[in-house]
Amino acid sequence: MRLFGENGYRGTSVAQIEKAAGLTPGAGGLYHHFRTKEAVLSAGIERHLARLDALRDIRRVLTGLGDLRAELTLTARYVLAELDGEEELLRIMASEARNLPEIVEVAIEQLVSTTYTEFAAWLRERAGLPDDRATAVATVGLGSLLSSRILRSVLKVTAVGVDDDTFVATWVEMMHALLGDRG
Repeated sequence: MRLFGENGYRGTSVAQIEKAAGLTPGAGGLYHHFRTKEAVLSAGIERHLARLDALRDIRRVLTGLGDLRAELTLTARYVLAELDGEEELLRIMASEARNLPEIVEVAIEQLVSTTYTEFAAWLRERAGLPDDRATAVATVGLGSLLSSRILRSVLKVTAVGVDDDTFVATWVEMMHALLGDRG
């Protein structure tokens, strides 16, 4: 995944993968484990996504705290930390969306869509928001967190000028204001 993240799918050779895996480069040992280079990428994406189950189940993570600001702060910090840990996956998803849509679309669905759905469900339960409002607030909230990491990890934009503590505090205030007196 590191090689795919750094070089892209097309820019990563089977020999490079073999070398990184401790196999003899160019000897074809990779094909004893995977049918194709695409199968290696698919397995890598699946492995990364499996580690993100907790991120996609936000309701379970936040059950019972009782303090909306604390819950929002934990959500923001947790999502940002998980996205930081998945920098390679974000780069691969961004760089290969056009070249390998059948693989990347599944990853995007699992990582992004499911996370948004879970967060919207939490907002409906926690703040009593109607479906359309919960979906809109989840889109704004998670979209800003994801965007901050895509700017940093994928586009290498560092001149935004806001540290994570300030970003999270502002995000919590924004989300709290969007939820009104419901939380």
